[in-house]
Amino acid sequence: MTHADGTRDGGEVADVSAPRPGAHAVVVGGGLAGVTTALALADAGVRVTLLEGRPRLGGLAFSFRRGDLTVDNGQHVYLRCCTAYRWFLDRIDGAGLAPVQDRLDVPVLDLDRPEGRRLGRLRRDPLPVPLHLGRSLATYPHLSLAERAGVGRAALALKGLDLADPSLDDRDFGSWLAEHGQSPRAVEALWDLVGVATLNAVAGDASLGLAAMVFKTGLLSDPGAADIGWARVPLGELHDRLARKALDSAGVRTEVRTRVTALHRDGGGGWGVHTPGETLHADAVVLAVPQREAYDLLPDGALDAPENLLEIGTAPILNVHVVYDRQVLAAPFLTALGTPVQWVFDRTEASGLKEGQYLALSQSTAQHEIDEPVATLRERYLPELERLLPRSRGAEVKDFFVTRERTATFAPAPGVGRLRPGARTKAPGLYLAGAWTATGWPATMESAVRSGVGAAGAALGALGRSRGLLPDFFEEAA
Repeated sequence: MTHADGTRDGGEVADVSAPRPGAHAVVVGGGLAGVTTALALADAGVRVTLLEGRPRLGGLAFSFRRGDLTVDNGQHVYLRCCTAYRWFLDRIDGAGLAPVQDRLDVPVLDLDRPEGRRLGRLRRDPLPVPLHLGRSLATYPHLSLAERAGVGRAALALKGLDLADPSLDDRDFGSWLAEHGQSPRAVEALWDLVGVATLNAVAGDASLGLAAMVFKTGLLSDPGAADIGWARVPLGELHDRLARKALDSAGVRTEVRTRVTALHRDGGGGWGVHTPGETLHADAVVLAVPQREAYDLLPDGALDAPENLLEIGTAPILNVHVVYDRQVLAAPFLTALGTPVQWVFDRTEASGLKEGQYLALSQSTAQHEIDEPVATLRERYLPELERLLPRSRGAEVKDFFVTRERTATFAPAPGVGRLRPGARTKAPGLYLAGAWTATGWPATMESAVRSGVGAAGAALGALGRSRGLLPDFFEEAA
């Protein structure tokens, strides 16, 4: 006898989800890649079940409560050139909650300069590429005149690189910059200022292929490509609440707190997806989970070299959160030189704070700090904020805490490109998605969404369904 909870007498788990007419897909993982996959498949008429082990959707871009605050685990931004993530925001009716700057404008403070002379800006003019950045570069105070001229020459050389050349993946960006006349100061004050935030690696540790993709696409493709967007609400509002609402409207069955333990091929050519409570039958399965979890779930023979997934390194991001009793930062964000502080964002309104100001520091490439005690980080960063923000010197710190993502991104090291698999596996009906797959992008929200579109496209093709409703960046994503 089978009970409502899916068990038979004696505790055996039954197959409670028998095959139904029409294609059924199971998506494992409820981060941006998984949600995207599920929406794209459902929009094409496929019956979809989405399984997520955590109690919420959103993957590593989520929110949580701390007292009266709603806190993002880390600051996430995107650029105007992130067409896939912008499509995702539109698809979940969230674009208005995460708008893009009218025009790129990044305040850069150099603490090694005297007060009153520390501010420089990276901003664009309404001119064609590369003239859109010409005035900003010509007046950028943190580089010498010779260094600014050298940056222009290196940018033109970068623009000439062929992103389809696989040899770029084997070289590191730092060596290429040195070969093209970039001083250590130019790398620190410009190239790494952008690269660390987008790649989560300094130039010497980053694949030239991925770095070239970031700079060519973000700064050298379209005048507005690098305009910055970020959520004016908690990330959970977008990636959990609105995403779940969109999934529900699309007819997707979404199950959280549901861990997939194994996959198996069934006798009908489909798949059995095992969870502690039931086994689901599917015509297609998409694993939209981190690479190590995907490795554990992949059946034998699904990839030629599954061990490559374990060779894709990871890189941490540390986020430092400080609540002051007053406003200490007038800009929505800034970045800094001459200090351990990298990027500082004002999260006051988004968090729901009613009095004072809440700042979030996003610290990429945090390998040496990720496990340090909160007290140590407090002793390091509060004095640095006082150096950076004079108004903070007399302010009371109401709260100080950190969030740690030890495996925030895959490490964009030279050679990583040949380790990243595509959406298709050798097992019919089984597909991969995730920012770590072969999207051509570094580990960003954009890469995650592109991977989901690519996986959905591959599955739809195998299921004989039209891919006509997929967004027009599908060919890039696949």
